Amino acid sequence: MTSAAKFDKVAAIDLGSNSFHLLVARFVDGQINVLDRLRQRVRLAAGLDKDDNLTDEIQTRALDCLRQFGQHLEHTPAHLVRAVGTNTLRRADNAPEFLAQAREALGHPIEIISGPEEARLIYLGVARSLAAASDRRLVIDIGGGSTELILGEQYEPLRADSLYIGCVSHTMQYFPDGRIRKSDFERAEIQARLEFNTIERRYRDYGWDESIGSSGTILTIDHVLRENGWSKRGITSKGLRKLRKALIDAGHVNRLSLPGMPEDRAAIFPGGVAILIAAFDSLGIKQMTSSEGALREGLIFDLVGRFEHEDVRDHTIRRFAERYQVDMEQASRIERTAGTLLKQVADVWQLDLQESSRYLDWASRLLEIGISLSFRGYQKHGAYIIEHADMPGFSQEDQRFLAALIMGHRRKMSAAYFRQLPPEKSQLAMKLCVLLRLAVRLHRSRSPEPLPRFKFTVSDKHLEIDFPDDWLQQHPLTVADLEDEHNRLQAVGLELSVR
Repeated sequence: MTSAAKFDKVAAIDLGSNSFHLLVARFVDGQINVLDRLRQRVRLAAGLDKDDNLTDEIQTRALDCLRQFGQHLEHTPAHLVRAVGTNTLRRADNAPEFLAQAREALGHPIEIISGPEEARLIYLGVARSLAAASDRRLVIDIGGGSTELILGEQYEPLRADSLYIGCVSHTMQYFPDGRIRKSDFERAEIQARLEFNTIERRYRDYGWDESIGSSGTILTIDHVLRENGWSKRGITSKGLRKLRKALIDAGHVNRLSLPGMPEDRAAIFPGGVAILIAAFDSLGIKQMTSSEGALREGLIFDLVGRFEHEDVRDHTIRRFAERYQVDMEQASRIERTAGTLLKQVADVWQLDLQESSRYLDWASRLLEIGISLSFRGYQKHGAYIIEHADMPGFSQEDQRFLAALIMGHRRKMSAAYFRQLPPEKSQLAMKLCVLLRLAVRLHRSRSPEPLPRFKFTVSDKHLEIDFPDDWLQQHPLTVADLEDEHNRLQAVGLELSVR
């Protein structure tokens, strides 16, 4: 376990739909001490063309920004940096190609997180920035391309939702020429209301004691209302109506000059205001306070939590194993044997032992979740669940990685299972899948008896397992399984020998 005092420099990067943010901090005694903040308004969402591809121009702007961030983080260890992409990178069809360049520019891995995972991290950042309280909180975060809503108590979210409306996308749709007309504002609010209507009843049924807003749009609205004397208690319905009138009276984003509003936010402000008014109306919010904590702070707390206390990803794996009634004794046997195989070949295959062990452990506990649906083709059911489920703590790439391991752990072995992963991850996944397949074969009988000591070696495309004398003769099922595995591994260019 690592002491908090040793986290002298941790960093979070948020590749948002409007701006890219870098937060560099020290983490001391459970608190974030900010060392530096960088922000560039990249307007990623505005760079999507009609086919949902990022334009060359916007990619160039984004990569230039990431190179600057990368210089700041040049000497920061990779395990103390977490970079995530949100709504626009979830939508962009050419995101994989862009991310390959983005990772090189930044010098660190970049994850694409799902809407619910983004919401969870936002709630963590907000909750940790406020005084501890037992009250139920509603947190709303209006980003450039999506709006996240979370209900939670203390540091735990109870439910989280991500809606496909954001200040950039909404402004582009309803105020495309910069003009702010009453009729356009009404249309923008109605459309936002329709989005909120999908979750309105569930949130009203849960109820909450206080509502909190986070990130740029809501922080700016709060500042504007206070600076103009339109509210003394944070954001209120009455204050929002006065702000709405001021925007319509201005008539154009170029004529917006409101105390408390940064000049560079004017171009996307009307859409954000319309969304928040719709949220107040749909959910019956009367008053909202704002929080400086949000996604970036949540990333820091989540990152440090992986070292300081329980990793939320381990909790997620346990929850899935319990939900799908996994045989944990069998999972533990496979996990131990896969780990033994890994240790014997990690150097030759040039595998990071810590990273590989983590994936093998998680996959071992998830291999059989598909059995709860049907034994026939259960690896397909399990892979589908893992790729598409909400898994707190996991990026979309992590889920695809685990899904590939589950899909490939039995029956047919195909390189096609791994092609949706980046090249470096694809090779890692295929190698780990081979280890899982062998571990599963060796425990086919589900016997509690431990395996004998064996030697596993690899060279180029050849794999060899050496067992003690006479052991194979006493285990004919294992012999048959390994002979079948020899044939299946040949499909991916590997030769398995057993002695």
